[in-house]
Amino acid sequence: MKSISEGLSGFTEKVARTAVEMPIQRSLTASTPMACSYPLSHHLSFAVQKKIQLARASLCKKLGDTGFNPDSFDIVPITLAIPGLDPAFQGYRLVQISDIHLGQWLTPERLNGVVDLINQQNPDLVVITGDFISYVLEPFAGDLADSLKELSPRDATVATLGNHDHWVGAKGVRDLMRRSDVIDLSNDVFTLTRECAELHIAGVDSIMVNQDRLDLVMKKLPPKGPAILLAHEPDFADISAKTRRFCLQLSGHSHGGQLVIPRLGTPIRSYHFRKYPLGMYRIGDMVQYTNRGLGTNLFWTRINCPPEITVFNLVDEQSNKKWNMKRPITNSAKVY
Repeated sequence: MKSISEGLSGFTEKVARTAVEMPIQRSLTASTPMACSYPLSHHLSFAVQKKIQLARASLCKKLGDTGFNPDSFDIVPITLAIPGLDPAFQGYRLVQISDIHLGQWLTPERLNGVVDLINQQNPDLVVITGDFISYVLEPFAGDLADSLKELSPRDATVATLGNHDHWVGAKGVRDLMRRSDVIDLSNDVFTLTRECAELHIAGVDSIMVNQDRLDLVMKKLPPKGPAILLAHEPDFADISAKTRRFCLQLSGHSHGGQLVIPRLGTPIRSYHFRKYPLGMYRIGDMVQYTNRGLGTNLFWTRINCPPEITVFNLVDEQSNKKWNMKRPITNSAKVY
């Protein structure tokens, strides 16, 4: 007889398999280095999900259930020791959000409120780890671009794409990122400088749709200076940690499972978030952090798993030891 955990996990996997699993075909054309070719079953499923999303969004708007409540969002402060961090970056503040999925539970009004909350944290850098949208880009692209443009970090806002961004159309998502002054770090590197010191922020494109090119990232990444990797899918940490080049990987994708059982964590685990579904882990010399995301996708309900804004305060190892600020790191899901 299956346990509740096994049953929920199996159900989630079955939904994911029928709704989102799809083969990938590589294109050799210069203008589109990689293209995705999906079977008819996927197109039908995607079309149905699109209609459901638009219908639910319309109903919520008519019912007036679109407003922002700051108490619905969990601001999670984390002080994290970064090996080799130069004193020039001491106290550097990095804010992570993920899985916006605008047009589902997260409405434009709620996203505007989230942006205000982020700006109140006085971030040096904002990172977004994919899935800006779900099944439809229009009519939400304008609202999404307008909201993200209001982010006001000291240095920049950077992002990688998630699987849903590719399924709906990566070009459209990248267009709105440019309009929002969001730097696309898919298979790329962005280097921050303070005086003569450097801190590298790298990103890989979505693993789920075979767009990741860690090899290109490693070629672009300078040999010295701490490096942080953005990867939408958290289980990629097993690969990135083996390079021994990244001190931290930031991910999303899982929504934290959307269901957290006290003392047990989440039973909801599926493609690319089986091992690291939420919270903080250590894999070799690297820390993996999986953000619970802001929005939801197919299921709008969250239980003991509120939407998350993560505020990282980066310190050098000596300061971390001196003030005993290091947050516990485990190899199991964080318990709420």
